[in-house]
Amino acid sequence: MKYLVAKFTFSDKKGNNIPSSEVMQTARDLLASLIGDIGFESFEDSLNGLNGYVQEGLFQKAPLDQIIREFPIDSLLITYIVEEVEDTDWNATWEEEGFDPIVIGNRCVIHDLIRPVTASYPLDIVIDARQAFGTGTHETTRMIVSTLLDMELTDKRVLDCGCGTGILSIVAAKCGAHEVMGYDIDEWSTRNTEHNAALNGVSQIEVLQGDVHVLSHVSGVFDIVLANINRNILFEDMPKFREVMTHGSILIISGFYQDDSQMLAEKAGTLGMTLHHTVSENNWCMMQFVIE
Repeated sequence: MKYLVAKFTFSDKKGNNIPSSEVMQTARDLLASLIGDIGFESFEDSLNGLNGYVQEGLFQKAPLDQIIREFPIDSLLITYIVEEVEDTDWNATWEEEGFDPIVIGNRCVIHDLIRPVTASYPLDIVIDARQAFGTGTHETTRMIVSTLLDMELTDKRVLDCGCGTGILSIVAAKCGAHEVMGYDIDEWSTRNTEHNAALNGVSQIEVLQGDVHVLSHVSGVFDIVLANINRNILFEDMPKFREVMTHGSILIISGFYQDDSQMLAEKAGTLGMTLHHTVSENNWCMMQFVIE
């Protein structure tokens, strides 16, 4: 799957100078939130702005230009260029540096192959991220992992939508799920999920490549459906999730801000799902629904 990088530059309309550090960070946060709703998946700060990564097939120029025209900081001028990301490992620098071990509720540690874990925890998850997203460093992943740790997953069938590194699939499998199916539109991610499943010694994970339409080839229903993806995709894909759920099935979604929660809750309600639980962290939101 090819990616594009949009390189955004911020400047002050009055003097063409770089904005203050406070304005710069506010602008980065706002822009990341807004373009995350139109398919951008990952962001990194640059000296004069922000870089955003999006799958080539999901890039939408007209909505992006509208976001920039209507950007709520009137004093700011935003320009951007779009470049193709080489098919080499564009995430290599981050992967080589690794990430600090993440401890969730003193019950689970998530770590890479580089940085050592100095204490033992009931659940030990190793993630070797290779051109895929999902290590537990983001609030949305941590909230879902914490929720899974509190659930009874023994003998459950779990679906992981947009599996990325496979972290949620692996947690579910290690918590007792007897069958886990993940899918991702990105071939890099499907391979990485399989790689990480092997690293963690779990064999009950099956991975498919494609978008939500791969579910039309899947038999049976799932007890738990997990989806940590952006708001627009969640909104569009929920009806497909519902088709593979039944009485008592649980849907756990994240990847969106609190401001978007009402819209998603209303959508779920039209599909016969009842809101059971909501959690937020740093304005990111996770919602849990059940079919009663």
